[in-house]
Amino acid sequence: MHHLRDKTAIVGVGATEQGKLPGSTPLTLAVEAFKRAIDDAGLKKEQIDGLMTMAGTTSPEGPLNYLRVGEALGIDPRFTGTFNMGGGTAGALLQQAALAVNAGMANYVACVFGDSAATGGYKFDKAAGWGDSWGIWGFMAAAGNSAITASRHMALYGTTSRQLGEIAVTCRHHASMNPNAIMRTPMTIEDHQASRWIVEPLHLLDCCLISDGGVCVIVTTPERAKDLKHPLVLIAGMGQAYTTRNMDNEDWWYVPHQKLAVNDAYAMAGVGPKDIDVAQLYDNFTSSVLLWFEHGGFCKVGESGSFVEGGRIRLGGELPINTAGGNLSESYMEGWLHIVEGVRQMRGECGVRQVKGAEVCLVTGRGRELNCANANILRKG
Repeated sequence: MHHLRDKTAIVGVGATEQGKLPGSTPLTLAVEAFKRAIDDAGLKKEQIDGLMTMAGTTSPEGPLNYLRVGEALGIDPRFTGTFNMGGGTAGALLQQAALAVNAGMANYVACVFGDSAATGGYKFDKAAGWGDSWGIWGFMAAAGNSAITASRHMALYGTTSRQLGEIAVTCRHHASMNPNAIMRTPMTIEDHQASRWIVEPLHLLDCCLISDGGVCVIVTTPERAKDLKHPLVLIAGMGQAYTTRNMDNEDWWYVPHQKLAVNDAYAMAGVGPKDIDVAQLYDNFTSSVLLWFEHGGFCKVGESGSFVEGGRIRLGGELPINTAGGNLSESYMEGWLHIVEGVRQMRGECGVRQVKGAEVCLVTGRGRELNCANANILRKG
């Protein structure tokens, strides 16, 4: 058995309101999320001796975010730092926290994120690639990257825009059952098809939101967790993968390193795709989700388009995904809320959107021009 399997647990999760929150800052949102998480865990602030943070897009202090957040929280951590891997950060910080707790370098590690991207006017519209390297070709922003993925998948495998729409409609359907989601108005495939192009073949409704909000996740050992408020949620498996290559690798659009991250998480947890009861798959764009089905071994390469049809990925289906609405409809917290929903599903707290009998959850993340990827397997203790 892998020596890190089931050796750490998530004991507290907290999320602020989501959406446009005028008057809030990344710092006030981070503090509020932290308060909610320690409250959720039944811990006192003084017990938190580890702090891992991600700076918001509008956080002026950037990589010094951990100092600023620690100061605002009034804690002097033994173990701390700030990571920025875009949408790959939440999962990587969770893993960093697990390593620290397992190594005895901290007892309770809080992973914290706050952002005011919506009110701060952040558009995620910089040139893709390193620096301005792709901007000279008019290749701007994350949407450009993922549009290439979508168009290539369509060209090779016959995938359709309506199949991408199935993912968007599913996430919206799940968000409609989540009182905390920003986008709760039901959506049809026709609504998806009629929404304006952002970068062909991606419509507006293929793209994630831009949101204000804060999220916090607290990690400790299973032994300490047993004395706390909630059923045990174990981190059973972890995987990370990175690539420094983009356009010089003709398969970059398929981000093959993501499969390595998922496989490592499966191997550590001792599970496979058939064991996953619910999945929170990083959905900055609908096309991203298609690839996770293939990388996760839920279907063969090129078959994810048909895989999403017929309600298979909805609540009640074979593999329910993004049960809170995901980045597409719940809120864009760069994947942080995917972990929160995974924990809540394992605890059985999700009410009408609860996956019955769910015991194993896959959570994925990806970011930074698609160079970073990770996967975590959560298990009911």
